[in-house]
Amino acid sequence: MLRTLCVSLVVEAVVVVVVSYRSIPRILNLFNKFTSFYIEQIPHFTSVINWNLRLGVGLLKQVDEVQRSWIAIVDHSINIGIKKVLVVLRVDVDILLKKQKAITLSDCDCIGVKVSQKINGETIAKELHDIFDISGKPVGVIADGDYTLNKGIKNYIESQSKDIETIDDIGHVVANALKKQFEKTQGYKKFMKLLRDGATYLRQTDIAFMMPPKIRKKGRFQSISKLGDWGMKVMDTFSTKGRAKKDSLVFRLRKAMPEFTLLKPFIKNFAKTTTVTSEFMKVLKNRGVNSDTIKECMTILSILPKSSKTKKILNEWLKKHLLIQEKLDIASLPVSSDIIESLFGKFKIITKRNPQADMNRSVLLIPTLCGKINSDLILNGFNSASHKHLKEWDKEHTPDTIRKKRLEFFIESKKRGKYHL
Repeated sequence: MLRTLCVSLVVEAVVVVVVSYRSIPRILNLFNKFTSFYIEQIPHFTSVINWNLRLGVGLLKQVDEVQRSWIAIVDHSINIGIKKVLVVLRVDVDILLKKQKAITLSDCDCIGVKVSQKINGETIAKELHDIFDISGKPVGVIADGDYTLNKGIKNYIESQSKDIETIDDIGHVVANALKKQFEKTQGYKKFMKLLRDGATYLRQTDIAFMMPPKIRKKGRFQSISKLGDWGMKVMDTFSTKGRAKKDSLVFRLRKAMPEFTLLKPFIKNFAKTTTVTSEFMKVLKNRGVNSDTIKECMTILSILPKSSKTKKILNEWLKKHLLIQEKLDIASLPVSSDIIESLFGKFKIITKRNPQADMNRSVLLIPTLCGKINSDLILNGFNSASHKHLKEWDKEHTPDTIRKKRLEFFIESKKRGKYHL
């Protein structure tokens, strides 16, 4: 009961608030102080850590083959230190038909977690071999557009006698289509410069609330639709008839972005395209690919002109994935890997207080954030993995963390009687 409560406070509360390992003993003390729920022995926070990680090992040890057809969602985390972690999720092929909405973490099982320092097509293919030899083989694999990851998946599929379909994540396909259409155009370059200059002008003023949305440097086009929406709202503000009063909000905005209205044709086209692609993705992420969603998506794309590169790329993607859906003979083909990005996000929320930026045994939290976690599942996880199993997993998968290297360095330096690099 105590272990179940401690684990639940970490993996369940992350949706609302971050409950750190160190805070859990204090929370349990509050139960003793203010409620009738009395806990005789309050665990140390290190015990809480080990219980959560033991559950992760236990869940991975319970992975086995299933008779139903399923799809794998595969991705690498962003680099932490010099390592990456490969995560593979399993989701039933008919999940979208049952839910009629986007996949959530409770609909997935984590069937593989691999920490690697050396990343290439061969290492990824080997890791997929190790994972799928235990879990059985999927009918399809969803992945983003990362070259190395796709090369590893391709190498794995080519080594198999069973046909496995590769499914291109719709979010990354749309982002790449927008990038190809806009990134090298003069209109886009001028627009981005105008926004940077305008943000600098507005940042330390009382109208900083009118600053443009912050666009990340990596994967910029995956979140760029909000920029198109913002651009049209500002354009409407600038379209006010007559001369703006001196020192009014509109006057100061025009001063911050003096050439904004000159970019009206570009902004209108840009906003129109990003609005269409947002609607396009909303349909596919919630309902997948089938004959009905294909027709709906083609209607959405028909708003764009024939010359649109984005329209051409997405129409080709629709045709390719309709053939995959028909070949697999499933009601609706899942085409989004968003859920694995959500998983990485939750993992980072839990571990963000860790002072060592490194992939260590904390990656074992990842399996605990998937599926429907309940007391029976937690109990079975503990029964499947002992503390010895946790130590063995740590030694095999994360033998050279930053913390371990630092400790070894100081121990050796102390033996020599001096510190040096």
